[in-house]
This record gives sequence, structure tokens and C-alpha cells, in this order.
Amino acid sequence: MVTSLMNAFWQEEDGQDLVEYSLLLAFIALAAVALLQSAKSSINSLWTNISSALANAASASS
Repeated sequence: MVTSLMNAFWQEEDGQDLVEYSLLLAFIALAAVALLQSAKSSINSLWTNISSALANAASASS
């Protein structure tokens, strides 16, 4: 009885898709975090340049 239940459990594939999609989602999330960490300095530099250009334009117009 127990062995037949265990065999049925091991051969059941209904929950397999959920595990695969969860692993795929975790991989995409890790890749996004790594991408944002590497782009952080570039984004910060761009934001600083835009901010100083706007400040210079505001002081030149007054």
C-alpha cells in the first residue's frame, strides 16, 4: 500500500510546472538585480549631469 502511494507520488507531474516557473522567476529576478547594480553608477552619473545642467540653466535665466 505504502509503496504504491510512493510510486504514484513520484510519478505525478502536476506540480512540476510550478517549480519550473518559480525557478525561472527567481533567475529573472536575480538577473534584474545584477543588471541594476551594474548600471547604478551610470544612472547616478547621468542624473548628476542632468541636475547640474538644469541648475546652470535656471541660474543663467535669472
